[in-house]
Amino acid sequence: MDKVIFLTLGLLFFIIPVTSSTSGLKKVSKAQTKQQTANQEVTLVWAVERYCIDGVLCGQLLGFDWKNCGAPDAPAVLKTLNVSPDPVSIPGDMQASVSGSTSVELAAPLAVNVTLEKEVAGFWVHVPCVEELGSCHYKDACDLLAQLVPPGQACPEPLHTYGLPCRCPFKAGSYSLPQSDFYLPIMELPSWLTNGNYRFQGVLGMQDKELGCLRVSLSLRSN
Repeated sequence: MDKVIFLTLGLLFFIIPVTSSTSGLKKVSKAQTKQQTANQEVTLVWAVERYCIDGVLCGQLLGFDWKNCGAPDAPAVLKTLNVSPDPVSIPGDMQASVSGSTSVELAAPLAVNVTLEKEVAGFWVHVPCVEELGSCHYKDACDLLAQLVPPGQACPEPLHTYGLPCRCPFKAGSYSLPQSDFYLPIMELPSWLTNGNYRFQGVLGMQDKELGCLRVSLSLRSN
């Protein structure tokens, strides 16, 4: 759950999620899975054993929930977001669909403020920003997206298949990604992010104006 995932949750869940090789969330087809199974089985087993022993997140993501937290007339809103199964195994397969809309064009500089909290002994504790993880301020999400998918490069799947954008500006309108299959790999996370209940809020802004707000809660259970 690196800064790309925080950015995705904080910004693009308002309109559409971006997948990339650095986000840890990859689109895979059943045919690709079958072709890769034979020559990856031994490597995968070795990797899972090594990473679980080393304390990197290898377990389950469960209890995923979300809601809009912006003003009733907020320009950017998430309409639907479905993630299954519950729990999602890490590593493992998952399905996701999402839809949302924006009544204004989203263009640079597009700020995202993320507030992360972790439940400790029944209390919600603020998690500070450490190495761009935690409660962080991202000055321009458009710049981060451009680094992930440089201009001229095709948008990653499944966005490309459905003709969905992956770089700013995002034109005003409605966006929808039908249910798609993804593979959630083992993720390298700081020790303070590998086990527990979390909730975070992402606030999207442009030119000192709040455009939308999203709250997400989930639990991580490491093996």
